[in-house]
Amino acid sequence: MTEEKTTGFQPRGRYFEEFAVGDEVVSPGRTVTEADIVAFAALSGDYNPLHCDAEYAKGTIFGERIAHGLLGLSVASGQAERLGFIEGTVEAFMGLDWKFRGPIKIGDTIHTEAKVARKKEMRRLGGGLVVFDVAVVNQRGETVQKGQWTVLIKSKPLP
Repeated sequence: MTEEKTTGFQPRGRYFEEFAVGDEVVSPGRTVTEADIVAFAALSGDYNPLHCDAEYAKGTIFGERIAHGLLGLSVASGQAERLGFIEGTVEAFMGLDWKFRGPIKIGDTIHTEAKVARKKEMRRLGGGLVVFDVAVVNQRGETVQKGQWTVLIKSKPLP
């Protein structure tokens, strides 16, 4: 019996077979706040003064506090999940190749763009690997982070 039949849970996401190379999704924007940075510092334990000390940050190349790079990546992951295309069908985040290209400042509104770059069936794992080209873009159209995410997506259940 499939998980859907035993639990009543119906995934919203696409199954491996439903993804095609070139498919694209774009999330809504989300404004990064000072509260986000403070909460992320507390959660991660990363209190680097670049993120948490306004006076220190004034003397850096950015001239102000900026969000943690991993906060941007985490928001992007959440934005992808909110779109629903992997909700309930993603089995595992298998890896990423990621570049931090520019700062995310307090008050920046970022969105996530994802495009299927390639896919590979992995029958023994019950689905396949989907590689997404992902970009985090701010309100000025600047790509502040980008890279590839490799995720394991389950196959469509047999009837």
